[in-house]
Amino acid sequence: MRLLLVEDDSRIARFVAKGLREESYAVDAVQNGNDAVYQTEINDYDLIVLDVMIPGMDGFAVCKAIRAGGKRTPILMLTAKDGVDDRIKGLDSGADDYLTKPFEFRELLARLRALLRRPNELRPPRITVGDLELDTASQTAKRGSRSIPLTAKEYALLEYFARNSGRVIGRSEIAEHVWDETFDPFSNLIEVYVNRLRRKLGEEAGKPILQTRRGSGYVLCDNEAPGKKHSAQNPSGTKKSHA
Repeated sequence: MRLLLVEDDSRIARFVAKGLREESYAVDAVQNGNDAVYQTEINDYDLIVLDVMIPGMDGFAVCKAIRAGGKRTPILMLTAKDGVDDRIKGLDSGADDYLTKPFEFRELLARLRALLRRPNELRPPRITVGDLELDTASQTAKRGSRSIPLTAKEYALLEYFARNSGRVIGRSEIAEHVWDETFDPFSNLIEVYVNRLRRKLGEEAGKPILQTRRGSGYVLCDNEAPGKKHSAQNPSGTKKSHA
């Protein structure tokens, strides 16, 4: 998941960005409203964390500009103002949620997870592809009964493949959603991480669950049931099918 963090307080921005990256998010950070709008025009973000009191266009104006541009990216507004009128103004500007400062980082993470579940269930509690199962809350993975040790970036890449199982994903899309703006498109970093995942998934024998489509990209698919779509399990234990 790639996030845009808009926060002019450098201390808060460093703290939040560091915490989010440790939770497997790719984060781009800007400090003013004009840069925020520009970044949303050139990048496809999964979520935006937007402070209200920022230089240039304030958070309310940024939110309106993003919505006027037709983007429905979930927006979580951060502010030191906790008055009802301010919360109403933020929501009426197009924000999806509102968190007042100071806040517990755990609550920020919980609100992000909730927002990411809303559109097309982007981040369901559990994703399964064949015998591979991912728990998106604890960010853990297992294949059959075997737990798979993963770094934050390895998990982020594997989850993106799992959420798009059965679909070929190219390098540019992977870079857009799993890495931030510092990613070097000429590096072989994606190939390195794909090879690491294959080793950890235990792909040595038989047809791999994570396959390369030469000239196109990569696809994670259930080889035991060709064409079978991955499933996401909701908290009640029932399963839904996802494309």
